[in-house]
Amino acid sequence: MPISPNFTSVLSKDWEINFTQCTPNGYLKYTDLCNMLQLTAAAHSEVGGISFFDMQEFHQAWVLSRMRVEITALPKWQDVVTVKTWINSLENSRSVRALEMYVNGKKIVGCETYWAVFNTQLRRPEALALPYEHFELFPENRATTEGFSKININHEKEAVFEKTVYLSDLDIVNHVNNVKYLEWCLDHVDEKRILKQEVKSFEMNFMKELSLKDQVVIHESEDDDHTTATFSITKGEKTCFALELHWK
Repeated sequence: MPISPNFTSVLSKDWEINFTQCTPNGYLKYTDLCNMLQLTAAAHSEVGGISFFDMQEFHQAWVLSRMRVEITALPKWQDVVTVKTWINSLENSRSVRALEMYVNGKKIVGCETYWAVFNTQLRRPEALALPYEHFELFPENRATTEGFSKININHEKEAVFEKTVYLSDLDIVNHVNNVKYLEWCLDHVDEKRILKQEVKSFEMNFMKELSLKDQVVIHESEDDDHTTATFSITKGEKTCFALELHWK
């Protein structure tokens, strides 16, 4: 699709929280929060002419490599939230995108994401084939107080679950959707901590893609003062994903 006449380098999009996106306490699920952020990023790439459909002409897609989310509060059922997004950096095969969520003009979520251009035929990163110079970049306008980082993995962590990748886990790029990794790990968190909204922030590293019928193991560990929980997902001897949860 061509660049939209309504294109702007900073995009704001409103979403209404529906009941399918909520936990039993009526507040937005962390997984659906991530979906909403990513759908806003996709909307911005669409009006800017670098969407999935635009990139598929060159067998390319954006894939998420790292993501950090900082949460002050979660929206609840029927809230209308505004998600604002812009790009911090974009060059060759890499991009850093910022996102913020607001309710009634108050910021409640900040997010920083790191994306790579991925060739969906060759299954490897490569330089973006589409023009992107029309995007104004905002390197100093950060959405989070801390940037994303490489998560330190404790290889002696307890194995808590074994999982087979099913068709329902896959996305349009034919690998496990990034939110699925988060969902698998959160299923092994004390539900009381989730329902009480005790997650202050979380960070995810996506290292290797998973495909249909892959067999994986989910590992968990917690630090001594119980303020941080770390998960990893492995296939054989290789770590595919890491999640770090920080508790309030």
